[in-house]
Amino acid sequence: MASVSIQGVRKSYGDVHIIRGVDVDIRDGEFVTLVGPSGCGKSTLLRMVAGLEDISEGQIHIGPKVVNDMPPKDRDIAMVFQSYALYPHMTVQENMAFSLKMKGAPQAEIAPKVDRAARILDLGHLLDRYPRQLSGGQRQRVAMGRAIVRDPQVFLFDEPLSNLDAKLRVQMRTEIKALHQRLKTTVIYVTHDQVEAMTMADKIVVLNDGVVQQVGSPLEVYDHPANQFVAGFIGSPAMNFLKGRLRADGLALDERHVLPCPGAPAARIGAELVYGVRPEHFRFDDAGFEAKVEVVEPTGSETQVMASAAGQAITAVFRERVGARPGEIIRLAVDEGHAHLFDPATGRPV
Repeated sequence: MASVSIQGVRKSYGDVHIIRGVDVDIRDGEFVTLVGPSGCGKSTLLRMVAGLEDISEGQIHIGPKVVNDMPPKDRDIAMVFQSYALYPHMTVQENMAFSLKMKGAPQAEIAPKVDRAARILDLGHLLDRYPRQLSGGQRQRVAMGRAIVRDPQVFLFDEPLSNLDAKLRVQMRTEIKALHQRLKTTVIYVTHDQVEAMTMADKIVVLNDGVVQQVGSPLEVYDHPANQFVAGFIGSPAMNFLKGRLRADGLALDERHVLPCPGAPAARIGAELVYGVRPEHFRFDDAGFEAKVEVVEPTGSETQVMASAAGQAITAVFRERVGARPGEIIRLAVDEGHAHLFDPATGRPV
């Protein structure tokens, strides 16, 4: 196992800047997710750690070694790709053993490592099958098994679940997390799915446009977003952003809709601000503001209500059953302790 340190790393293709000075420290045995929208640079950063992309500037350490100029085979890492990358003409057993054979390891060493990985991933009954005879989830487990047999210092996962259906993604999420808890190996995991990031990681690195927006534990990033981008990207359904003007009695969307802002800075009274509130932090309250119901979506365990107030869209989530119908007027209040204020120009908290 090893720590990974990314220091001032940049990546450019001519005048196109992909990674714009990233600093991240990953502790030995930590599970870290790199998360962000498509094109934010997270896969490029992972490939730089793997040695599959050159580094334009900065340093990457794996353990005590600077690996900038070290070839991938010497970095003691194992990578699991989105596409599985299995050899179609090889059985499961042969696929898992291939990297060790290429290293010249004796069969007496290879066989127990393959058997151990097969037991961990419940692949023992599939060792003689070919990839074409496997389901998507089974193929992904074989790709993980191929990585495990190498016993690397660092596992790198590049969106490994994006080709799976929703139910299988949830199952594989659990399996990967359990695998990490069992092996205690450092993991860097790339995903655009913030639910994956929240449920799996010890630490989340949120990227946008090649810049780290925030680093923290899943709940820290969720409860205390560093800026409006993080607040809107982390959480499903996404945080509501309502524009208004700050008054002494709260943020006014218009004359009839005023949201409470305890602790808002007096110096910003009169300023245009953005009010952020997560869907689960609304409640029904006769003393609240009026909102018109647009759509009601029951999911069984909860009900999502899409509404509008002062011409702005609101999504609210309730654990209880909701009897409201489209077109009806409801009254909503905000859990004041969970409200956020952002500066619309900078996106930073006020």
